[in-house]
Amino acid sequence: MSAHVLVVDDDINICEIIRMYLEKDNFKVTLCHDGKKAMEEFKDKAPDIVILDIMLPGMDGWQVCREIRKVSSIPIIMLSAKDETFNKVLGLELGADDYMVKPFEPKELIARIRAVLRRYEHHEEAPLQIVFPGLVINKSNYTVKLNGKELNLPPKELELLYFLASNPNKVFTREQLLENVWGFDFYGDTRTVDVHIKRLREKLESGQNKWQIKTVWGVGYKFEVK
Repeated sequence: MSAHVLVVDDDINICEIIRMYLEKDNFKVTLCHDGKKAMEEFKDKAPDIVILDIMLPGMDGWQVCREIRKVSSIPIIMLSAKDETFNKVLGLELGADDYMVKPFEPKELIARIRAVLRRYEHHEEAPLQIVFPGLVINKSNYTVKLNGKELNLPPKELELLYFLASNPNKVFTREQLLENVWGFDFYGDTRTVDVHIKRLREKLESGQNKWQIKTVWGVGYKFEVK
């Protein structure tokens, strides 16, 4: 069964070009030109992946991404005419899986769609809820509970915690964490990982836990279970 792609962009010409290439590759396509309508289509059509422009009427792409991430972990690829690192990082921080700058080659977009879908399907094979003493990480509804109290974690912090906790006592380098959590094509500074780890530790500190995010000096990080 072919994947269903929701394409959200206020430029009708870009939408039609993307539709032409996607349908040629046997994808099912729904087009949308404003943010509010995009949320309606998302709830109604339940697509497999969303291609989302940032500058949209009604509700911008940042807000659409936030709203989708409140209820779903499906892949999102953001589009923008701006190449600033800030915009890329913000999109990925909000939970987007990839980021493309306009103008782009439609064939590259299709390759990225396939890569993100493969990565998503692989991750979905893992259990959506992980439980440790005092800690429950649920990726199906993007919630984390510490000693019964729900924590407010941004999507990438939750995904980083989920990935580490899915592989207890296994050490990952910063580059491996960037690849698995932010995506293979996110050329971010490895300090991004350090910042997220620091924030997670601050939020997860709660007396004597039988688990912790531990630094392995000279290598990277692991979710250590005692």
